[in-house]
Amino acid sequence: MRNARELAFFALRQIYQRGAYTDIALERVLRKAEISSAERSLICELVYGVVRRKRSLDTIINQLGKKKAEEQPPDLRIILHLGLYQLRYLNQIPASAAVNTSVELAKNNGLNKLSGVVNGLLRQYVRLAEVSDPLKLPRKKIQRLGISHSFPDWIVEIFHQQLDEQETDQLLAWFNQVPTLDLRVNILKSSVDQVESALIEQGINVERVPHLPQALRLSGGTGSIQNLPGFKQGWWTVQDSSAQLVTHLLDPQPGEVVIDVCAAPGGKTTHIAELMGDNGKIWAGDRSEKRLKKLQENVQRLDLHSISLCPGDPRSLTQFTQTGDRVLLDTPCSGLGTLHKRPDIRWTQTPAKLKELSQLQRELLAHTATWVKPGGTLVYSSCTLNPLENEEVIQSFLDAHKNWQIKPPPPNSPAAPFATSLGWVKIFPHEHQMDGFFMVKLTQGL
Repeated sequence: MRNARELAFFALRQIYQRGAYTDIALERVLRKAEISSAERSLICELVYGVVRRKRSLDTIINQLGKKKAEEQPPDLRIILHLGLYQLRYLNQIPASAAVNTSVELAKNNGLNKLSGVVNGLLRQYVRLAEVSDPLKLPRKKIQRLGISHSFPDWIVEIFHQQLDEQETDQLLAWFNQVPTLDLRVNILKSSVDQVESALIEQGINVERVPHLPQALRLSGGTGSIQNLPGFKQGWWTVQDSSAQLVTHLLDPQPGEVVIDVCAAPGGKTTHIAELMGDNGKIWAGDRSEKRLKKLQENVQRLDLHSISLCPGDPRSLTQFTQTGDRVLLDTPCSGLGTLHKRPDIRWTQTPAKLKELSQLQRELLAHTATWVKPGGTLVYSSCTLNPLENEEVIQSFLDAHKNWQIKPPPPNSPAAPFATSLGWVKIFPHEHQMDGFFMVKLTQGL
């Protein structure tokens, strides 16, 4: 039977050497594993933690090892990452256990001759840590923040252009926290009180989220999502609080025609239906038919009937011209507001990809704006904190379409407390304790 560290090693091998996504690699190794819930939690902590902290861990290897991290045999690098992560970030694991299990991991995976390297480097870290921090940081601000919090310099620079050094430090630290889990209660099937009580009875830590009338936040261990009370009955769905704000900003009304342009997997689509009392017509589009199948599953579980699917690239669709009372463009983006939940992004995104996304976003916005009825509403949103994909896209659109303007959320909207002086909403996670998001409501002048 494999232990937690061996399973974490196999998952990290898939991520590092085969380019697997963290959640998919974890699912593969956990699917058939006969382990306790405590071991499962440790595996998730190790894998997500190591992926998040890869740059910091590599820097320690560079400073203490005879070879640079990228020059190490691939499996040895992973084992060193696992050992150093436990020593540096997991206070509940004794140093001796972190060292000894890492040495055994090397021996059990064909690295018997290199087990001494593992033992020596980890014990050197332990000795240095008794005196001072073994990780030596550079003086240059961006590099120091990047190594300290384990982010590429270019991402740190994007954040620092919008925040001062202290706030940037706080934001990066927030992204390295273990994420909580937000639910959105389906008000057509249940109530916040009912779901909250059912979860508390199961021993789940639950709290309300300020300003969000349907949101509950779970922390600590929850076990399988599908086994939580109310899941099968459609009482709730998983959706981060900031994503819930988007639909409140859209403010759909019963009987309207609403088009959700990039809808899958359906969090906002189903929220639209709930706020409309499932009364009206909602078109849910996406270029991925596979992802639309996931949306359909959510629609069925939540027992909603006003949603129709429309596969295809939105830029090639013409049947929606001036048909939508409200249009939601939750645009494809870099995801730089969700780095705590999706640690791969910090290593797989590039500045070149962001430029391509910005161009796509401009094309989608210009095309889907033609789907709005005269006097109707369009909401543009993204789960990134990159001005190139947010403010600059909106400003470019407004410059080219003089009959459109920003409409701030009304005072009674859940989105109002988060609105800026310019009328749009921008969520910085370290300030608001939810995913990073940008959203803006646009209307046509008469």
